[in-house]
Amino acid sequence: MIKACIFDLDGVIVDTAHYHFLAWSRLAKEIGFELTEADNERLKGVSRMRSLDIILEMAGISLSEHDKENMANKKNAWFVDYLKRMAPEEIFPGVLPLIQKLREAGVKVGLASSSKNAKTVIHLLHIQDEFDTIVDGTMITNSKPDPEIFLLAARQLGVDPSACVVFEDAEAGVDAAIAAGMKCVGVGSATQLKRANKVVSKTGEFQLTQLQHL
Repeated sequence: MIKACIFDLDGVIVDTAHYHFLAWSRLAKEIGFELTEADNERLKGVSRMRSLDIILEMAGISLSEHDKENMANKKNAWFVDYLKRMAPEEIFPGVLPLIQKLREAGVKVGLASSSKNAKTVIHLLHIQDEFDTIVDGTMITNSKPDPEIFLLAARQLGVDPSACVVFEDAEAGVDAAIAAGMKCVGVGSATQLKRANKVVSKTGEFQLTQLQHL
């Protein structure tokens, strides 16, 4: 019996991934590296510092921890500046009705995002009251595919991991959900997210009647 649904933010509820890409691309250009959309797939669902490490690896550049920290902070400042353009209209179609139907059915709803800016985003979208718990990157030590973020969300919801379903658009997120002992709905490519229990092209396509068949 599914008792809780835990949603990732980027690419599942809203496309903040686009703003991340703009900021990372800007940073990559500073070090003489052209970050492509394909490269950006490797950054989805992982922490800011790990994302920076991946970019530096692709660019063949080695930096001190101090310099990496400065670069990560610069990227985040750009990202937050881009975020100020966000509005509730950017929430993906069908997401809010799905969340509301879940809550009406007595299913708890949580948000679990590796982003340290998740709370800023949901306040800009005016959806902070839609969640029973919110876990972001400031509250965890290990990023996805480690299951820490989802296990923490389940604890805060008071629900056993086996009774939770995670909505994720990143392969690392799907792996984290499985490692946590949870079911997973992949949002995006069935090929990329093949380990998920079910894959939908968009979050809003998922039907409440499908929940107990996962």
